[in-house]
Amino acid sequence: MSVSPALAAPECPKLVGLADWGENSTGDISVASGGSCLFPIPMRGTVSSSEIFQKPTYGKLKKINPSTYEYKAKARYKGGDTFAIKATGLGPTASGTSVITVHATIK
Repeated sequence: MSVSPALAAPECPKLVGLADWGENSTGDISVASGGSCLFPIPMRGTVSSSEIFQKPTYGKLKKINPSTYEYKAKARYKGGDTFAIKATGLGPTASGTSVITVHATIK
């Protein structure tokens, strides 16, 4: 019997407005209760560093690499959650540090 490798979490269904580096932004994602999804930082250009700025209350946030995070919703919880990522990078028109605040809807 062969064991297949675990599939990576899908990308979070999201609605995030793009901002230039140095500007803060907000976004919305949705995820199933107990489910997980990947949240790539939605900024143009290159992410040089990032960190969790605000941990979620009803889920877990894990850094995969400087430009991608995985959000896992708490099992049996339905409602809202919020987390924030602080990222520094260089884009085509600006560079700097931005905080991306994400509002998660857990279904």
